[in-house]
Amino acid sequence: MNQRHWTGVIPAITTPFHADLSIDEDFLRRHAATLMDAGCTGIVSPGSLGEGSAITPPERIVIWRALREAVGTRGHLVAAIASASTAEAVAAARDAERCGCDGLMVLPPYVYKGTWRETRAHVAAVMRATPLSCMLYNNPIAYGIDFTPAQIAELAADHGNLHAVKESSADVRRFAAIRELVGSRLALLAGVDDLIVEAVASGAVGWIAGLVNALPAESVRLFDLARAGKAREADELLLWFLPLLRMDTTFDFVQLIKLVQARVGLVNAAGALTRPPRLMPEGEHLRHAMATIDRCLACRPRT
Repeated sequence: MNQRHWTGVIPAITTPFHADLSIDEDFLRRHAATLMDAGCTGIVSPGSLGEGSAITPPERIVIWRALREAVGTRGHLVAAIASASTAEAVAAARDAERCGCDGLMVLPPYVYKGTWRETRAHVAAVMRATPLSCMLYNNPIAYGIDFTPAQIAELAADHGNLHAVKESSADVRRFAAIRELVGSRLALLAGVDDLIVEAVASGAVGWIAGLVNALPAESVRLFDLARAGKAREADELLLWFLPLLRMDTTFDFVQLIKLVQARVGLVNAAGALTRPPRLMPEGEHLRHAMATIDRCLACRPRT
């Protein structure tokens, strides 16, 4: 896997649970197959949307093995590597390689917002732990650490297996700023659902997507239209999709995206939707979310 392979719609897949909060491996396999059937090019797990912070190291291995079986040779399996400890992140990267993952999505350390020297050392240790292709994940809104274009260029110069960047700063100018420094050396992928059309116009060649878990055909169609430069068709689909895509940008995006999945039948109806500390919305927040979901689904376009 290299920068040429970091393209297309790559879901940050949600993690399904049984009623007792154990991982539902069978549904995970089926859901991954549904996403691949819709035209996705790979799967990322367990990222923020996959409730990675609530998944234990042994469970990560269960998830990666199940997804490797489900994805097969139809796409790439990417392991999200996030930990508060560099040693634990390195161990997770090596576990991912042993489980047959094709690439790594490398996050800064959880909790500790260190200096650039510390952050660089952390991600460097992960990228050096295996020969797997790596995608750096920049999400300063969520993690409080911002990989600037200059820092990304520095990492690209030092690490031959850094092939991509998931850019989630919500500043669409970042795509051009990174390309200005590294050219085509890195594949750039959008990480904010409601900015996908603008990101593609600015040079993104892939999308690490969230709402794709509930609406895979529409997500792939939107990305393909944007990449093909079909502005009118893309805009028409985007305007329908925006109220749902914006659910990817809130603090409780996991819960909201799983609500959309539940409404379209892409969850285990007998299972728990989330693991604590995440709790599903209730009261007025739930009523507003469901009204938005139902309004959009009532005029769902044909794909």
